[in-house]
Amino acid sequence: MAVLSLDSDGLPHIYVKGAPEALLAMCAQQRTPEGNAPLDADYWLQQVEKLAEKGRRVLAVAERAAAAGQTALSSADIAQSLQFIGLVGLIDPPRAEAVAAVQQCREAGIQVKMITGDHAATARAIAREIGLTHTDNVLTGNDLDFIDDAGLAGRILETDVFARTSPAHKLRLVKALQSHGLTVAMTGDGVNDAPALKRADAGIAMGQTGSEAAKEAADLVLADDNFASIVAAVREGRTVYDNIQKVISWTLPTNAGEALTIIVALLIGTALPITPVQILWINLITTVTLGIALAFEPAEAGNMQRAPRRRDAPLLSRMLVWNIVLVALLMFAAVFGVFAYAKGSGHSLALAQTMSMNMLAVLEIFYLFYVRNIYSTSLNWQAVRGTPVVWLCVSIVTLAQLAITYLPFLQPLFGTESIPLSDGLLIIAVGVVFFALIEVEKQMRLAWVKAV
Repeated sequence: MAVLSLDSDGLPHIYVKGAPEALLAMCAQQRTPEGNAPLDADYWLQQVEKLAEKGRRVLAVAERAAAAGQTALSSADIAQSLQFIGLVGLIDPPRAEAVAAVQQCREAGIQVKMITGDHAATARAIAREIGLTHTDNVLTGNDLDFIDDAGLAGRILETDVFARTSPAHKLRLVKALQSHGLTVAMTGDGVNDAPALKRADAGIAMGQTGSEAAKEAADLVLADDNFASIVAAVREGRTVYDNIQKVISWTLPTNAGEALTIIVALLIGTALPITPVQILWINLITTVTLGIALAFEPAEAGNMQRAPRRRDAPLLSRMLVWNIVLVALLMFAAVFGVFAYAKGSGHSLALAQTMSMNMLAVLEIFYLFYVRNIYSTSLNWQAVRGTPVVWLCVSIVTLAQLAITYLPFLQPLFGTESIPLSDGLLIIAVGVVFFALIEVEKQMRLAWVKAV
């Protein structure tokens, strides 16, 4: 940056500041206590290195007298013959939350790369302060100009720090990362950052210091200009994705279990274990209520310790499909087994169907507590404690089931009969066994995945 101003004597003077390497090339002399002297560029470059190694952001300052009566400034006025004044080292320490956020990114399998216009030594020092890994090798903008796209793609994964870069370099770096199939988030604030923000999978502009052009080109705008907010957004995004999977994993097997029970009963020509009205009741009250509870689930423990999923990863993974099939089969076996037991014990068809319906409701409640933790055990106090929404939904379902089972004025509507206490305890015991089986299977599956 250069400005034209009047000095203390009222004469026009040009003052210039910028990157030391660029400004030294424009200077012929330097100011000393004894007066002007020939420029010692090597000395000043050594001083730049010393300041940069301490993490200082270094600016150089120079000046020259302007022509008498000069009122306008052009590039030609500062191209040469400047007098070097000195260096300014600016301290801009990383925020404590930024250091913690970088650590969380590393644990989550997210690569963090620094792209800056600062001196290479400054960038390296700051990168080490915030905890970046590959900091020994710093690529500068000049280096990038002599590396083709294929060469850059080969080096970018092992390089975390890029210094003295221009906005055009940012765009090349985004493309190089994407060539490896990676999902790239890019931050920026300047007008010239717009192409890189647009190209990135997630362009992130600074809300406080960013230009309007950067905000328009970005997908996201940080209201607080804080890197930690990006990490918080990643954590929230993973939680939302997990909850979508939980809802699917809960809804599909419960519905499949219901359907399988009815289909098998029709194929073998026996009475339906659950009547159509009871199926509608289960879908209206139990399925909807308990399924909604999963949408309010907080992040699971270890949410930010998992590697990112692949870009092409299906929502229904093989593990999730296997879990759906297993749970549907176990639900079918439990419901059909209780129905067969009731009929074999001499109970009426209505009581047998009532027991089957309540067996299905109990299984869905137990399965809700299982599916709340798809990446960890459900056998701990935090999992059992649940959330207020979970317990509210479970309470609603439990009271509704008790009402249609035992209230005389509701029994004719749903074709139910009161269940004896011993049979009620049997239904709960079957639910406990069902929960134990799927929890043991989950622990074995997670242990196998971890071992692989």
